[in-house]
Amino acid sequence: MRIKGRRILVTGAASGIGRAVAAMFIAEGAGVAMLDRDAARLEAEAARLGAPSFVCDVSEETAVDVAVRAAAEALGGLDGVVNAAGIDLMRPFGDMTLAEWRRVMAVDLDGPFLVCAAALPALRRAGFGTIVNIASGAALRPLENRTAYCAAKAGLVMFSKTLSVDLAPDHIRVNAICPGIIDTPMFRSSFEQAEDPTAEFAKIMDRYLIKRTGVPDDIAAAALFLTSAESAYMTGTAIAVDGGRTFH
Repeated sequence: MRIKGRRILVTGAASGIGRAVAAMFIAEGAGVAMLDRDAARLEAEAARLGAPSFVCDVSEETAVDVAVRAAAEALGGLDGVVNAAGIDLMRPFGDMTLAEWRRVMAVDLDGPFLVCAAALPALRRAGFGTIVNIASGAALRPLENRTAYCAAKAGLVMFSKTLSVDLAPDHIRVNAICPGIIDTPMFRSSFEQAEDPTAEFAKIMDRYLIKRTGVPDDIAAAALFLTSAESAYMTGTAIAVDGGRTFH
């Protein structure tokens, strides 16, 4: 019960890393509000976990403002945020459209900005808080055919670092997690789009020292650490949870 009584907003909570974060945080005693744009899946997962949920596309400012206010009201305030919503795009740069570029930026970079901005008044009222942004190992080392995704996640890391400076006077800690390959629908869709999915997967795995894909709980555990008092002296960090990919 390391975060018993904490009130945490989790985006992208209907599946993958976000769902794992919500489940682990609830098991550790937190009150969790779940946000996602997939209404049907969100309803099912929220019912399973017994958590309030709010349908929201994090790239839409008005929707974010409404959902975050509703989440804070449902929980009686906010002590923390985990931004796990995100999308990927596997596209050679020469084939990428401006609309595709903007959509990745809107979800992966604008989304955390909008959620953090909407949550800030509630976090300030709490007198302290934590923000954990789920970035990517792609923020630390580039991947081919992922120009938009890598750029957005690198931006999210620096956003997290800069925000930690701005919010330090409010006793709000901000950190980022840079996952490696995690077995989620988003990851599977990325290599399954390749001409030879088996060869693409083998090429991906060759980059890793730990020869397995990560699982969502690997990242949820890191988010739990960064949200708990165990990391009370940490802010502005970007932790790689990536099976050794960063330096290999």
